[in-house]
Amino acid sequence: MTGQSYKLVSCTINGKKCEKMVDVRSSLTDMLRNDYRLTSVKKGCEVGECGACNVLIDGEAFNSCIYLAIWAEGKDILTLEGLMGPNGEISDLQQAFIDETAIQCGFCTPGFVMSATEILNSGKLYSKEELRKLLSGHLCRCTGYENILVAVEKTMKKRLGVD
Repeated sequence: MTGQSYKLVSCTINGKKCEKMVDVRSSLTDMLRNDYRLTSVKKGCEVGECGACNVLIDGEAFNSCIYLAIWAEGKDILTLEGLMGPNGEISDLQQAFIDETAIQCGFCTPGFVMSATEILNSGKLYSKEELRKLLSGHLCRCTGYENILVAVEKTMKKRLGVD
């Protein structure tokens, strides 16, 4: 019989330095949800297919369900909660999701917003087809995707000053 193995993980989560002993078998999703109560990180498929658990790690989008918590050592992790302004205000991208009715049940929304954040942070102007491909790693059962695409495109063009 073998015992559980734990490791100390030091990282930055939403701008705050954090340290936690974690089971070496735990996913980053489990650490973020269970240890830090960051419930925007959703447990969907748990095999990296649906995108509901998407977070940014050092600026790059990852499915946290297939990313071990111990791999977060020294990393900078951003969740939807980290997009909130100092007075609790939402980001322009989140507002665009509301304005374009890109939210229905909301389960997939945090993952979509985090992927879109990585896309928009690139500062590039993408075509609608390029955006569609970049967002393709997400599953949504409610919206039909078009309003999500419109919200991301609208925010991209506004940030870039393009009509």
